[in-house]
Amino acid sequence: MGQRTQAQRDAVTVEIGYAFISACFAAALVFGLVYGVAPVLDLSPAAHRALAVTAGVLASLAFLLRVTQVLWRFGHRRPEDGRDPSET
Repeated sequence: MGQRTQAQRDAVTVEIGYAFISACFAAALVFGLVYGVAPVLDLSPAAHRALAVTAGVLASLAFLLRVTQVLWRFGHRRPEDGRDPSET
């Protein structure tokens, strides 16, 4: 495998940061879409709580899926990208 160059380590760091930021955005968007209807609807406290839990679970799932997607693509780049995926 060999040692990674500074550029390769920097690329990994940037990709992890991008995965985290974009996953936070995706999770916030999903939470807002699901839970955003709560103020409009006249819900009981139990339904309000259930909607908040559902929104939280779906937002967490969106976060995990986005991080996985970004990092999976980064780790499995094709050789025509000019980089060897086994070196990252």
